[in-house]
Amino acid sequence: MSIYRTEGKLLYFLIVVMAGAEVQNNISPECKQFLYMGTIPRGLEEQPLKKICQYYAGKPRFFTLYDSFSHIPVYSAYTFKRSDGSKKVDVPWMYEPQLSLVSGSREMEPFPSANIHKSFEDSQAVLDDYSDTVIFERGQLNPDEHQADPEDKAATYTLTNVVPRVREFNIGPWKMHEHTMRKRLNNYCRGTAYVVTGITTSGHTIRRHNINRLGIPTYLWSAYCCTEFDHNAPYSERSKFPAFAAYGLNDRENNKVQEMTVQQLEDFLKRVTYVSGSFQIFYDNCVPPNTASGPLG
Repeated sequence: MSIYRTEGKLLYFLIVVMAGAEVQNNISPECKQFLYMGTIPRGLEEQPLKKICQYYAGKPRFFTLYDSFSHIPVYSAYTFKRSDGSKKVDVPWMYEPQLSLVSGSREMEPFPSANIHKSFEDSQAVLDDYSDTVIFERGQLNPDEHQADPEDKAATYTLTNVVPRVREFNIGPWKMHEHTMRKRLNNYCRGTAYVVTGITTSGHTIRRHNINRLGIPTYLWSAYCCTEFDHNAPYSERSKFPAFAAYGLNDRENNKVQEMTVQQLEDFLKRVTYVSGSFQIFYDNCVPPNTASGPLG
């Protein structure tokens, strides 16, 4: 395993333009349930991105915007389910047939044995990409701890929901953030909580056989929107509704996760990643329709 930083940004953008024709323009209606007001985050620059409705056991489970050039998700969007935080550890890692073949199944499937995966590794990550990554672990953007139903938990074990996460960050600050968010939404969200968790990149990659295979996230970020919440909650928690956000550096050091408003996160992402000035994570900033008062009204 080696880490490589690409400097040829012009080449990257040429590749982006060439691959852009493959982008699916319309999110499937059944996947809109995982997005606040059925609306995806707006203002992402054109990249070779695929809209994936992640199916498992016959049902849609969450939505992912996937970068088939860097073989990692840009973000996963899901609805939080009240959970005790347990992990489902007996699930095999899966891949997405629909990314490789137009006729491919929309159901995620366990990785095949032998080298059959060679037929689809051009379009997505495979297990071999993570096999020698001493520094990094497979980090879920939609974590199984934020789901309750065993099948919803199982569906998070697809590599299209996974990014290389530095071990110290993964088991430390980011895990604590996921735990904090789970407790807050468990205790004080009374309706549906919509969550979007994503990454930024800066050109660093994991290589296998001298080929760039996985983009390495620089930052991880997450935001939630819950318009129906407990107005009698302590102010320290009530002030973090209807929406709040956070980000952290994917590194061994200086990796503290900082919480902030969604607007502050959007401003940060406009500075450090490829989004436009109109970038917005939640439709109308997660303000409920026909609501005249502020967030704590």
